[in-house]
Amino acid sequence: MPGSGKTALSRLAQDKGIPVVVMGDVVRKETAKRGLQPTPENVGKTMLKLREEDGPAAVAKRCLQEILHTKTKTVVVEGIRSLEEVKEFKKTLPNFTLIAVHASSKTRYQRLHNRGRSDDPKNWNEFTERDERELDVGIGSAIAIADHVITNEDTLSQFKYEAKKLLAELTQNGQD
Repeated sequence: MPGSGKTALSRLAQDKGIPVVVMGDVVRKETAKRGLQPTPENVGKTMLKLREEDGPAAVAKRCLQEILHTKTKTVVVEGIRSLEEVKEFKKTLPNFTLIAVHASSKTRYQRLHNRGRSDDPKNWNEFTERDERELDVGIGSAIAIADHVITNEDTLSQFKYEAKKLLAELTQNGQD
């Protein structure tokens, strides 16, 4: 879910030299391409419109183009939102492993509020609307079938420890 700590995990991967593809960046770029301001409402509408126009795995398909150009064995994809996206990645990437990062609503809201990106919710109502939109797309189902779950309610150093340990295990075992 938004604000759970996906980006912190991605940064740790980048520090290890693992390329990261951010699904939200694809949606934000498309929002700008359509001449819309990057507000929470516009980014959310663009996410839904892409799926309406090109199917439920539309964002994953766009990301796969970028992933296949990396020519590396391991790539982190940040921001999977649905089972359809998981299926699309598994179809193309045989060693695909899904990691879910979990944090409570209260913790996530505070993080998003503090982060202050243009598409972050400005109040609790916007936050819950965004969560509902994400859940409607199917993010809960993707989280439910994750191969690994990291809970991110403690300190950043504790999260980094757990995430580094998992990344080391996955890359040592040769999983993508």
